[in-house]
Amino acid sequence: MVVELSAAQRCPCGSGQPYGECCGPFHRGAALAATPEQLMRSRYSAYALRNEDYLLQSWHISTRPESLELPPEDQWLGLEIVSAPVVAGTQGWVEFSARFRLVGRIEQLHERSRFIYESGRWFYIDGQLHTSAKPDKIGRNALCRCGSGRKYKRCCGVTE
Repeated sequence: MVVELSAAQRCPCGSGQPYGECCGPFHRGAALAATPEQLMRSRYSAYALRNEDYLLQSWHISTRPESLELPPEDQWLGLEIVSAPVVAGTQGWVEFSARFRLVGRIEQLHERSRFIYESGRWFYIDGQLHTSAKPDKIGRNALCRCGSGRKYKRCCGVTE
């Protein structure tokens, strides 16, 4: 089930813009992403809003799964673009880090995504995951990774 946002609500992609001026037009099919970064942000927002149709439509047919089933307990908490898109002809790359909550734990996805420009639009192809040897330790008084502004031990750390 797609989560609905009003056009005036802040876009989940972290751009600071209203959803109706940012990723909303892409999700509605009223516009196409002009850059790999725009497509990356719109796909992140689609994950946050559970818009499986948009995710599949923006995925290149050569690597696209037949269907998606986004876990209902996933909660996407924030997106950080690590490096601006690099475009070389019809290919582009965006490195990003996304935080999400899964079964009460804050997780991080760090990926270098590859995009291709074909038939007048950008498509997601695949990505290379970055993994760390050991998870980051959260300090005693560290702020919560979910972006709430509260200490971790008083926020998401309460459930662990």
